[in-house]
Amino acid sequence: MINSRRFFIKQAALAGAGVAVTKAGFSAKSYKRIIGANDRVRVGVVGFSDRHRSSHIPSFMNHYKELNFDVVAVSDIWKKRREEGSAIWKEKMGHDVTACRNNEEMYDKKLVDAVFVSTADFQHAYHATEAVKAGCDVYCEKPFAETMEDNRNALKVIKASDRIVQIGSQRRSGNNYHAANEFIRSGKFGPITMVELSWNVNQPGRWRRPELLGQLKQEDTDWKRFLINRPNDTFDPRKYLEFRLFWPYSSGLPGQWMSHQIDTVHWFTGLQHPRSVVANGGIYVWKDGRKNWDTITAVFDYGPANDPANGFQVSFASRMHNGDENPAEIYYSNGGMLNLNTNKVSHTGGLTKRAAAAMGMQENLLQETSLAMTEQVVASANTGGDQLTSNHVRNWMECVRSRKQPHAPVEAGYSHSIATIMANAAVHTGQKVTFDEKTQEVMAGGKPFKL
Repeated sequence: MINSRRFFIKQAALAGAGVAVTKAGFSAKSYKRIIGANDRVRVGVVGFSDRHRSSHIPSFMNHYKELNFDVVAVSDIWKKRREEGSAIWKEKMGHDVTACRNNEEMYDKKLVDAVFVSTADFQHAYHATEAVKAGCDVYCEKPFAETMEDNRNALKVIKASDRIVQIGSQRRSGNNYHAANEFIRSGKFGPITMVELSWNVNQPGRWRRPELLGQLKQEDTDWKRFLINRPNDTFDPRKYLEFRLFWPYSSGLPGQWMSHQIDTVHWFTGLQHPRSVVANGGIYVWKDGRKNWDTITAVFDYGPANDPANGFQVSFASRMHNGDENPAEIYYSNGGMLNLNTNKVSHTGGLTKRAAAAMGMQENLLQETSLAMTEQVVASANTGGDQLTSNHVRNWMECVRSRKQPHAPVEAGYSHSIATIMANAAVHTGQKVTFDEKTQEVMAGGKPFKL
């Protein structure tokens, strides 16, 4: 464990969410629902998106024969993607794949045992909840939720079920991240004093779909179903296809990229969410009508809620107008640093003998080492068929059979969503944002942050 237990909070009942977090185990009910080794697992696709096409498909294809999985249905409210998805999966699987106009149609027909959810950011928690209520196991893309209402409701429903839900935080299936987690928790690193996260690109077309905008007609989709629980709005192809650029359909940079990196902070420390966050930024370069910032710096305070004198800071910085998409995750202690780009532990920046002697202290320098059992870091979250995603999809598939908890259970999604929502609240209010443990609400200016 980390040297100082001041940086941990115990896994406790999430009373404000109305659920109790329990250890994974077989109940009589879940045991009866274990799929037999010879039974085919029928998989449906909820949202035939670019993410599904580029990453889920190749990852699934790596493992489906060995684990006896099959894709049998595609649900998408847009006719073009519904038909496209059905045709592509038919070619992959060698048999007809049912095209469903919406999820209700797919679930009513009892076609599937499990689903991939890769819809718009704001829809993930809703669609995961919908699938679990239909008796399906779920691989759900991140960000898990973009409002606390969606976040609390999804956690409550999923924890009350016996369904296997894997959140698409694929770093949790990377050997280098497991090695980092073990090293930090062993106490060899010392207490974390700072974490620097960054993700920079120079891509004016990132999250833009100009070639598709003219193809999307309102009569070919279901705009009302797209909106689900968001405020009523007039049909807009950009908000439908380029949702990552527009709140309240996405928080943009926090939900897309920060959610990956902040998840490792929660995992390595056992902390479930930040204590507070402030943020600044704006749309400085890509003035294309987007509403979500193209540049952000957010600074978080982490530590036990009942011990405000102790903790550490996490910074997240991201820009979309200069960078090479080589996301950085660097953990610091008084003795040095752990760099998850190089998978190296070094004494860089540690307390030297000379500096320590001036204060009558002992030097504190980490022994330089490489993390054990590591693999090359795949930086881009949407790289097609990358090893992290392949590992993560396989872990989900294995857990669907074993009924064991996956690497990124729903609690991981709940926690990264709190951090994402807090950052987004800071963006939209300009205020220092906190979290109310009792009500499980993100608070800005003394009030819960709402749409």
